[in-house]
Amino acid sequence: MGPRTERQFVRLSNFLGLHTREDDGLTQYPSRKLKQIVLLCRSLLSERGEVSGTRLASEVLLAYQSLTEAERSEFFDSLIREFSPDPVKVGRWGGAYRDEPSAENLAQLQRVVEPPRQELIRRLNMAPGGTRQLVEIRRQLLNELDRHPEWAPIEADLAHLLMSWFNRGFLVLQRIDWSTPAIVLEKLIEYEAVHEISGWHDLRRRLEADRRCYAFFHPALPDEPIIFIEVALTRGISAKVQPLLDPESPVSDPGAANCAMFYSITNCQEGLRGVPFGSFLIKKVAEDLGKEFQRIRTFATISPIPGFRAWLAEESRRPQSDSRRATLAGLVAKLEGPEWFKEKQLAADMQPQLYPLCAYYLLCAKRGKEPLDPVARFHLGNGASLERMNWLGDTSPSGLERSAGLMVNYVYRLGDVERNHEQYSKEFRISASREIEKLAKHTLPIDARQKIGPRPGEK
Repeated sequence: MGPRTERQFVRLSNFLGLHTREDDGLTQYPSRKLKQIVLLCRSLLSERGEVSGTRLASEVLLAYQSLTEAERSEFFDSLIREFSPDPVKVGRWGGAYRDEPSAENLAQLQRVVEPPRQELIRRLNMAPGGTRQLVEIRRQLLNELDRHPEWAPIEADLAHLLMSWFNRGFLVLQRIDWSTPAIVLEKLIEYEAVHEISGWHDLRRRLEADRRCYAFFHPALPDEPIIFIEVALTRGISAKVQPLLDPESPVSDPGAANCAMFYSITNCQEGLRGVPFGSFLIKKVAEDLGKEFQRIRTFATISPIPGFRAWLAEESRRPQSDSRRATLAGLVAKLEGPEWFKEKQLAADMQPQLYPLCAYYLLCAKRGKEPLDPVARFHLGNGASLERMNWLGDTSPSGLERSAGLMVNYVYRLGDVERNHEQYSKEFRISASREIEKLAKHTLPIDARQKIGPRPGEK
């Protein structure tokens, strides 16, 4: 904290009548900054006036920005220690509600169960720019949770509130085109996480007549896209992504298109990870495109399989038969070659070996009950169907490194989306084509093939 900020805190403390006696429980904090910010948080929670509350919220966030990494850790510890539910009160009102489940006892139980942190976060949101800073605080927490799992309750409180503040009712869908303000276009180039945009020429091609780009915005972050999606209007489902990304490709007639290919979707705010607005975006864009282009009946993705090569390498090290281990190790070694895909005979030999393994990875490799692959979790959870794998669909360095060049088409059949979503969310059942199911079964031991259950409607 600089001298000027220190003086501001002292003046504000004197104005509010704050003090730092030992019986305030502040002797445990190693610096004056931490004592001041904890006092400000306490005062903010007890403040009733809106104007003074806004001022206090601004001071807390100003103080937070001045903390060192070590002081920030101490502050997060204080949020757990001082602003968690009182277990004595929770036990008392829990017992009261158990003995007499009245509306009054339930209301009291709900009041004491909610962490005071949540109300503190709500009041911090009153500060100008408060929402933006709270999103940033959650980003920092998410990056630290592996080392500090004890901070998970703070992250959970932020996630709970951000899901309310960023629900679909507050989001505004906007089409991005070449007339969009430059400040937003620059952020598309900066944030694009799937297929890098290499400058203005590249971006302009992605915004031509046979392309569409849409983003969700939030009133609290007017110049910040929350999430955006890029679409190519094509004839038929695309099997390769490079032609869609080529900035020199000719512009086709969008009126002749019968397919909308979602080739990139990027969540721009790491602090909003897990807030489920991606599914809303895809469904809204599909709806709008269907109205604009009545010939378009197919909505599909050309998607990466980002965890496939890492999973393949891990599989090659697992205990199994010598022949299978040797086969997998050989494939992993061949994939290390930087331009293996240009050797036609080698690539032709590898395709029938990699296809069944990739199908198995997509259908049977799990994280808990869900697919291990993050892109699969996203699209299948939104109600898409796993339709087709594409050999050498992405030969960029990142596509080869993550997916061995393979890509997959997920198809959104609007009449099936709701049913697929329900089956996935309730039973984790994956909607997939017969071709992919058949390929996956070829990689399984006979006694494990029941992992791929019957298709909907089959016994």
